[in-house]
Amino acid sequence: MSNQTNTTNATDTANIYNFTVERLDGTPTTLSEYRGKVVLIVNTASNCGFTPQYKGLEEIYNKYRAQGFEVLGFPCNQFGAQEPGNAEEIGAFCEKNYGVNFPLFAKINVNGEQAAPLYQYLKNAAPGLLGIEGIKWNFTKFLINKDGTVFDRYAPQTKPESLSGDIEKLLSA
Repeated sequence: MSNQTNTTNATDTANIYNFTVERLDGTPTTLSEYRGKVVLIVNTASNCGFTPQYKGLEEIYNKYRAQGFEVLGFPCNQFGAQEPGNAEEIGAFCEKNYGVNFPLFAKINVNGEQAAPLYQYLKNAAPGLLGIEGIKWNFTKFLINKDGTVFDRYAPQTKPESLSGDIEKLLSA
């Protein structure tokens, strides 16, 4: 499990650009590289009932990428141990089964004391149903404005393609 770091305290930041995360290959990067883009951040898993959403995520990534849209996948093994693989296995699975080309990052925790600072920020900025911050399952989605702030949070059962209206709205803003 990667210990994702950040350059500032999650509660002190007003956008995603101050966070440092690890790519699937372990190299660190700051999310500031996505400045000015509309971004969809998703906690993913390879053995989940929602895993076929990789296809929809790849489709919207390809549809809107040239307009300044990114999908960022963060594998997580906290829900039913549905992402047991290492980085190489995760990458191979996503490429072979779903043709994933959008960026994947190192496996993280999204809940609990070991939750990645990025996810602490996301959950605080966009609580779920009834104001509950915790992530309930794999494939919870956060849509990010061009300024790096959270636009909205979507439940795992929300299909990626159903986000097209919101994505187009943010891209044209």
